[in-house]
Amino acid sequence: MYSWRRQVLAKDMKKIILFIAAILIIYLVLLSAPARAIYKIYSYDKSSTVVGIAKTYRVHAGESLIEIARKFDLGYNEITDANPGLDPFVPGKGALVKIPTSWILPDIAAHDSIIINLSEFRLYYFFRERKSVKVTTFPIGLGDEGFDTPVGQFKVIKKIVAPTWYVPESIKKERPGQPSVVPPGPDNPLGSHALRLSLETILIHGTNKPWGVGRRSSHGCIRLYPEDIPRLYQLVPKGMKVTVVRQPVKVGVRKDKVYIEVHRDYQATNLNYFNEAVNLLMKRNLMGKVNTNRLARAVKKKQGMPVDITK
Repeated sequence: MYSWRRQVLAKDMKKIILFIAAILIIYLVLLSAPARAIYKIYSYDKSSTVVGIAKTYRVHAGESLIEIARKFDLGYNEITDANPGLDPFVPGKGALVKIPTSWILPDIAAHDSIIINLSEFRLYYFFRERKSVKVTTFPIGLGDEGFDTPVGQFKVIKKIVAPTWYVPESIKKERPGQPSVVPPGPDNPLGSHALRLSLETILIHGTNKPWGVGRRSSHGCIRLYPEDIPRLYQLVPKGMKVTVVRQPVKVGVRKDKVYIEVHRDYQATNLNYFNEAVNLLMKRNLMGKVNTNRLARAVKKKQGMPVDITK
């Protein structure tokens, strides 16, 4: 009898400890997050598929593009592609930086799910609020070479606070001495929250290495900044659809103007970017409104941000 009671008490104590650990992790994440008010929700309208507004920022002493990217909720790829003439690590005090906080929404049929575009290292979440559709977006890190994040249709099957990391055998081989289990805490690469997908080896989770956002740095999972994952976790219900696509070229419209957004996707090795752009524009009956010289320049530069190509 006493042995049974001790086991029950031990289980209860373990739950209490894990709960306290989860609260502490969330508190520390929010405390250490960069001061910013970038987290935005946009209204979705099929007639206007460009959201957000790009801006400029003047570099302070000692700042790198990596720090500036995080300040504006951008990935490493976005800030460097938009500013090819600047050193990512030492851009220089007073340098003017393009902040590409504007995006063409991915071209998909159903706007009621999580959409992950591998080509741009970005996650979009479309959801219904009353009678309207809203969208919010976050930069992400993806699977490294040989551990590619898969394209396909999935679902969120489990939501986890303060996840424990059960280290895969592939990582143990890479890193001899790696423990089999990493408990919740600052050394856990899953961060403070995780969403497990129906392809169970893949998670959408936080990270203890924020510099990996906007890079191929995981073993297939999708990583968000530590300050972003609690927000996504709160918004997304269990069972939500997740669609992973590869769209290096996107076209959109806003206020009767036509825009194109082109990303350097090193995995799209056989893609003719210009032909892809023309095909997309023709599909949406927009080619007649386009200045082809502007289109050609935008495709050549591949700056990963919407460019006005209207006549």
